[in-house]
Amino acid sequence: MAAAILPRTFRKLVVQKLTHKFREAVEVVTAPLPRPGPTELLVRNRYVGVNASDINFTAGRYPGTGSLPSDCGFEGLGEVVDLGSDCSQFHMGQPVGYMMYSSFSEYTMLPAKFAVPLPSLNPEYVSFMVSGLTAAIALDKVGEIKQGETVMVTAAAGGTGQFAVQWAKNAGCHVIGTCSTDDKVSFLKSIGCDRPINYKTESVKEVLKKEYPKGIDVVYESVGGEMFDVCLNSLAVKGRLVVIGYISGYDTSKGFTPSRIATLPQRLLPKSASVRSFFLPHYFGTDAQTYMQKLISLHKSGQMRTALDKGENYSKGPFVGLEAIFDAVEYLYTGKSIGKIVVELPTASQSKL
Repeated sequence: MAAAILPRTFRKLVVQKLTHKFREAVEVVTAPLPRPGPTELLVRNRYVGVNASDINFTAGRYPGTGSLPSDCGFEGLGEVVDLGSDCSQFHMGQPVGYMMYSSFSEYTMLPAKFAVPLPSLNPEYVSFMVSGLTAAIALDKVGEIKQGETVMVTAAAGGTGQFAVQWAKNAGCHVIGTCSTDDKVSFLKSIGCDRPINYKTESVKEVLKKEYPKGIDVVYESVGGEMFDVCLNSLAVKGRLVVIGYISGYDTSKGFTPSRIATLPQRLLPKSASVRSFFLPHYFGTDAQTYMQKLISLHKSGQMRTALDKGENYSKGPFVGLEAIFDAVEYLYTGKSIGKIVVELPTASQSKL
């Protein structure tokens, strides 16, 4: 394929101030477009994923974050438009996905080893990067789910929740999913959730106490605060609660909602239960590559559905263009989205030639 005609400059989002308020933390910056080194790829981003933890990054809450200025955005999907001399396994125009701090940008330079070759530029593949891999690896490696177990997924209609529900179902588990609207209940039923719970109309605590008296074997927990406490108290003997986030507190100055952790030993010991945690960067490498291929295979076979939310029903949507990322991040915290929030970046760059 012929070399792409590239601009001299490009635009990207850069964190200039440490705060959980994304719009205050980030600015659009124009920078010179770099040329790849021998082992690097230059990717023109077509779709980028929005995650609840984007505001944890801008607040400097993760190890290795906090220096300013810094690029942001965790995941992207695009096409290779330039490549180094040692990247013969890739070719111009090839669709690739990646996870790296710098996806909120028209172009991203990345080490070739971080690029995942993809069958096409289908935006559904973006949701596999952070959200899909988190669900699959966390449930298998940390939750150690087994056929016949009862698995509960909080925020089940969200970007990663949708994958956790389906991954557990494909493993032969009975799945409970919490959500906040009747539309989300319908969505959860459509992807195989056995018992959706709309916590706005039902008490999660009472439903679990009445319908699951023996407790829950594995909880995939991303909400924190009161929901964490309810899940912890509802564990079965030898139950495992896997913490993959605590979104209820992200949009606050502290970054978390306090739980009654002082009584944690007393609540775990009588059940031989455990609380575990999962942070995706610790599983980059072999696990990520292996599970990415599993997700793609399940998607191709129709065993893994993907719901994307591009803001079509949001007053500031649909989300198209770099500036739309600000609106998309704020939209996530309205609690109205279903599935993975994705922003499209048009191919026609606004950069100067």
